[in-house]
Amino acid sequence: MESLGDWRRDKYVNEVTEDDYDKELVFMGWVQDIMVLGKISFIILRDRGGTVQVVMSRNEIGANRYNFLKKLPRESVIAVKGVVVPNPQVQQGFEIQCKEIRVLNLAKSPLPISVDGQVRANMDTRLDWRFLDLRKPEVQAIFKIRSTVLSAMRDILLEEGFIEIHTPKIVATATEGGTALFKMKYFDRVAYLNQSPQLFKQSMMATGLDRVFEIGPAFRAEEHDTLRHLNEYTSIDIEMAFSDENDAMEVLERLVVRVYGKVLAENYSDLQTLNVEHTVPEPPFKRVKYSELIERLQNEGLEVEDERSGQKRLIEWGDDIPLEGMKLIAERYKSLYFITHWPTSLKPFYIMPLEGDEEVSHAFDLNYAEKELASGGQRIHLPDLLRKRLEENGLTPENFTFYLNAFEYGMPPHAGWGLGAERFLMVLTGVKNVREAVLFPRDKKRLVP
Repeated sequence: MESLGDWRRDKYVNEVTEDDYDKELVFMGWVQDIMVLGKISFIILRDRGGTVQVVMSRNEIGANRYNFLKKLPRESVIAVKGVVVPNPQVQQGFEIQCKEIRVLNLAKSPLPISVDGQVRANMDTRLDWRFLDLRKPEVQAIFKIRSTVLSAMRDILLEEGFIEIHTPKIVATATEGGTALFKMKYFDRVAYLNQSPQLFKQSMMATGLDRVFEIGPAFRAEEHDTLRHLNEYTSIDIEMAFSDENDAMEVLERLVVRVYGKVLAENYSDLQTLNVEHTVPEPPFKRVKYSELIERLQNEGLEVEDERSGQKRLIEWGDDIPLEGMKLIAERYKSLYFITHWPTSLKPFYIMPLEGDEEVSHAFDLNYAEKELASGGQRIHLPDLLRKRLEENGLTPENFTFYLNAFEYGMPPHAGWGLGAERFLMVLTGVKNVREAVLFPRDKKRLVP
């Protein structure tokens, strides 16, 4: 194989402008296809910015070199030096008249999966060969959008006065209870992978930093096998002192609106590649009470299985809303909306119940149609009430000593939320399987690659 030598890429394909016409530039990428027409061959070169036609002439290259290059296997890596020439007959509006090609690496043939999309593969096969799958423009578009989303969220939260933190992912006990944890050996003790930064970010409210956020991994050992669940995902979490759930919802609204705007501005071509159209949502998002939705679902005749009898019955207040119910709700609420005033029994122990009606909580969810994107609310800041709620949830307060200590020495009222990056990306990119929004997803069946 040949080396780069002193060659370096001058531009990606999508960076070429009319000012580059008639200039000699270096392009680097992969051989997507080759069409041979006698003494002329057309190489489709693909890089991160797109594809371009490279016109290779035997007279220019030399007979021996030409005969070698025209047989290059697809997906071989090459560097091309050539003149940019306008050509209105090709999609890009220009092509490269090749002067010289360096072959940096040859690809094996045949390819295990199609990179040009002509032969479709199932999701498992695509993930087995993820590095090849990621060469497809429509797959790359997802991760370009993901990069914009996460960097924009960080910038926006910093502008909102939040301080970025990083909390432990190896913990001694459950964060919220009710969720299966990944167990691991930690020297001579048992430890777990953290399901959420919740306890740590709440503890930060007692420090005086007031507003904190974290963008990081979270782990849930739930044995789901659906298009919406992962066992490792990226969570965007905030916590804010001297605040209630309405303040937290307003921050979430502003964040979502600005992220939409950022993606439309910076990733418009990627959205086109994915055949997705968006407009920036207008705040405030619709707010609907849980009780209103239950009444609507009762009118629709939605039945659920009774936990005690195992028999079907009409959904009632206190039941979680199943996916079937969320799809019915989505017929009316097709975009972004909040569900508020959830039953306390359906939410984690740290959610503040309403004064005068402890069966109802200060919790909310942010949904897009039937998809839950974020969950949050005002937290309990009173230590006695927090201990009571721990016990009511079957948890032992002594196992949460480090957490409870923060509430004994001046804990202000506070609120926050957690937003799943991959669920949000499903909305933005239009993908139907959450695994498509993760480079190397971890689910019940997949640990490699």
